[in-house]
Amino acid sequence: MAGKYEISYRQSIENPEAFWGAAAEDVCWYKKFTKVLDDANKPFYRWFAGGEMNTCYNCVDYHVENGRAEQTAVIYDSPITQTIKRYTYKELLDHVARFAGVLSKHGASKGDRVIIYMPMIPEALFAMLACARLGVIHSVVFGGFAPNELAVRIDDAKPKLMVSASCGIEGKKIIEYKPLLDKAIDLAKHKPTNCIIYQRQQVSAPLIAGRDLDWVDEMEGATAHDCVPVLTTDPLYILYTSGTTGLPKGIVRDNGGHAVALKWSMKNIYDTKPGEVFWAASDVGWVVGHSYIVYAPLLNGSTTILYEGKPVGTPDPGAFWRVVSEHNVKALFTAPTAFRAIKKEDPRGKYKQKYDISCLKYLFLAGERLDPDTYHWATDLLKIPVVDHWWQTETGWAIAANCMGLDAQPLKAGSPTKPAPGYQVKILDDAGNPVNNGVEGVVAIKLPLPPGTLPTLWQNDEKYKESYLETYPGYYFTGDGGHYDKDGYLFIMGRVDDVINVAGHRLSTGTMEEVISKHPDVAECAVIGAADDFKGQLPLGFIVLKEGAKKDDKTIVTELVQMIREQIGAVASFKQAIVVKRLPKTRSGKILRGTMRKIADSKDFQVPSTIDDPVVLDEIREGLRTIGYAN
Repeated sequence: MAGKYEISYRQSIENPEAFWGAAAEDVCWYKKFTKVLDDANKPFYRWFAGGEMNTCYNCVDYHVENGRAEQTAVIYDSPITQTIKRYTYKELLDHVARFAGVLSKHGASKGDRVIIYMPMIPEALFAMLACARLGVIHSVVFGGFAPNELAVRIDDAKPKLMVSASCGIEGKKIIEYKPLLDKAIDLAKHKPTNCIIYQRQQVSAPLIAGRDLDWVDEMEGATAHDCVPVLTTDPLYILYTSGTTGLPKGIVRDNGGHAVALKWSMKNIYDTKPGEVFWAASDVGWVVGHSYIVYAPLLNGSTTILYEGKPVGTPDPGAFWRVVSEHNVKALFTAPTAFRAIKKEDPRGKYKQKYDISCLKYLFLAGERLDPDTYHWATDLLKIPVVDHWWQTETGWAIAANCMGLDAQPLKAGSPTKPAPGYQVKILDDAGNPVNNGVEGVVAIKLPLPPGTLPTLWQNDEKYKESYLETYPGYYFTGDGGHYDKDGYLFIMGRVDDVINVAGHRLSTGTMEEVISKHPDVAECAVIGAADDFKGQLPLGFIVLKEGAKKDDKTIVTELVQMIREQIGAVASFKQAIVVKRLPKTRSGKILRGTMRKIADSKDFQVPSTIDDPVVLDEIREGLRTIGYAN
């Protein structure tokens, strides 16, 4: 007899209109959609065409009007500032509606863009929801990005307003945002009309007269703004992700499909009900923060946690257990990196014994591959389901998951289980043909993608097709390799392009190579992602110097590390590079990055028949050994 998962999955594939049409009944619409799936303009599929709704209304006003006004909506927990604040749905509505009034007062209206460059404070969440309330398209940029990266996003999104804060806090280090913001605006061709700055107690940022506005001053006496109806196919937000060309891609998320998919996922994947506490220990700058700190829990009428801290060091490896215990968390969602950090600092789990975490029913891990060691360690420690699931910035929610709200499948280390309803995940060979179970290939998803996934890239339909649809016609190209086992479980083995995954953050090695090549002593370079037990992958640089370089190798490497930090940000974790005489290439001039990565990871490899000089690989191996790789 088929279980709930099998039935749901089959229905979602055989009759997606009926399946998602039923799911859409859980969302409040101003005007009901006329078509569940509009496929008139393939490959640009649109979900719930013809409808009108407002995401902020569904997240906030709806709950206030339907009995949850006094329920806690948001818990802000900041161990680094010794702060805990709780906001009911009624209080959340007040903050969001008034800030929407501030944005409107300064000219932001439906279809305009606002860039949010904020730390993990409640005001970031208020700003996102206020934009959604107005039909303004928000683009959140992680505060760790350097000015030139922010400038690129400003020029692409062309925001009317910027929303930022005086500083962010990383552990014990205060990072002043205002100088970074000012420099980014100086670098950008597009100039926002105004910048609204939230002044934190740690730093008071100087404001530029005529351009910069103080958040608190603006909120005093601000007029609350009602929700603005938008088309279900209108963009809710743009989220930039690393592209293989070094230029970021603006992932677009629509309003209708996004709301339907995320609300469905809270019940059926995460088994979380309205009123229960859900904690995504991520950052609002990343897709997980968008989907599962802000939108999904609030759409669901749950309580969400906004955590400004780390898994260790704020103050100790028991940080997560304190939050779970103190706030009665049912489901925790974070990256495997976080648990590797806890495991490293507290391998026997002694800090867990200090807290009663019997409320915790599930641990969900995503953002990078969950290695079996971490899976087994967390399972043994917690004695609850440790659920690996796989998704991407582009999809906005899980592609493959163990759907705990339907019926749990047996868990397997190293696998995110099976495709979530709506996703037809196939393993293809180089020619685009499906392969048998057990055979590794490229992971692709048959079109159409389900609701909540990207409909296109921001103002760049051609780039959307080129990046995702042209490699295998009729399929979305994930950029990952993997296979199914004999039981139909999916295994994701890593990227097949130049985007690497550092602690859950997708970063382009191509962008790093562009920065390194600017150094006056560098003739040629390559950056690969080498396996790392702690962060999943770390970038490694290979540098060929120009003849006559006067500086020594160590000095040049130190300068390159600093350049990456300044131009991409500390998030890149670029700390090691080796100077080599030459790079391994094919006779046509293509650098053999895949072979270099296998050498660094101490994996078996075949010397490519197209290589111009096999001796170079021995030189690469020796160089890697000097820094602890290629054992």
